[in-house]
Amino acid sequence: MALILGIESTAHTFGVGIVKNRKILANLKDSYKTDSGGIIPMEAAKHHREKSKEIYEGALKISGVEENEIQGIAISNAPGLAPCLVEGMKFAKELSKKLKIPIIPVNHCIAHLEVGSSIKNGPKDPVMLYVSGANTQVIAYSSGKYRIFGEILDIGVGNFIDNFARHIGIGFPGGPKVEILAANGKNYIELPYKVKGMDIALSGILTNLKQKVEKKKHNKEDLCYSLQETVFAMLVEVAERALAHTGKKELLLGGGVGCNKRLQEMCRIMCKERGCEFFVPENSLLVDNGAMIAFLGEKMFKKGIKFQEKELHKVDIQPRQRTDEVEVKWK
Repeated sequence: MALILGIESTAHTFGVGIVKNRKILANLKDSYKTDSGGIIPMEAAKHHREKSKEIYEGALKISGVEENEIQGIAISNAPGLAPCLVEGMKFAKELSKKLKIPIIPVNHCIAHLEVGSSIKNGPKDPVMLYVSGANTQVIAYSSGKYRIFGEILDIGVGNFIDNFARHIGIGFPGGPKVEILAANGKNYIELPYKVKGMDIALSGILTNLKQKVEKKKHNKEDLCYSLQETVFAMLVEVAERALAHTGKKELLLGGGVGCNKRLQEMCRIMCKERGCEFFVPENSLLVDNGAMIAFLGEKMFKKGIKFQEKELHKVDIQPRQRTDEVEVKWK
């Protein structure tokens, strides 16, 4: 049994989670937001620096844990925005030195996948549709690594939606606001459909949407509705193809865009038609959060994957680390 603290700081969110024996004791976060425009990495990093102590102390209070009970600190060191990753690493190293406990570097994308096993009677060997800001991948475990069966060729789904949201003036993060507008859309507007084998591309669709906005022939609600119907259909298509290719019978949805109820509905329908099971964690575990980092960190800690205080110089950020570069030694 291990008690692990997890720190998430890859992008707009600074989160702290506490996990003991696969049970989440605390999951507290605060996110950088703007009224207009997108994420500014240095400003997000400043937000993390200013909020880190408050979030950490709040998580301890919620969990009822004393800091001297913590046995390891898991940090999201990859992939992500470098200034944001640095703030999380600095905080973790200071805490590691103070408490004289090891650090466990965790890949953020894999943490999204692994936390799926926290679901009661959850997936055992799923295909994962991972959809977040910068990342859009179809992933499955095979031969010691999480393999990417399909991915985005240009811009992540979350960033794509945020970019469109900025263009129509509804601020950051755009996903929840686009979902609300889409729910009131009544007319489907034809958009480009860009599936290329197992991969998808979104930049052309974004350009097309912006052109339609400029022509002022369509309302925001119909454009948001059409965006979701088109892009989510593309995602579900490649996820279904991965299920067929791998022969797996479980689909796990992960990442912040996975909070979208329409995307969940489309995945659920596809899985029912294929005779597969569909799993989706609660929203607090879909968005960026510290609990998922702690959850994977505990698995790694138990397998001895950690860096002691004297080895902290070996721990660094890896902003561009890919999911399939990580050797999965904890299974």
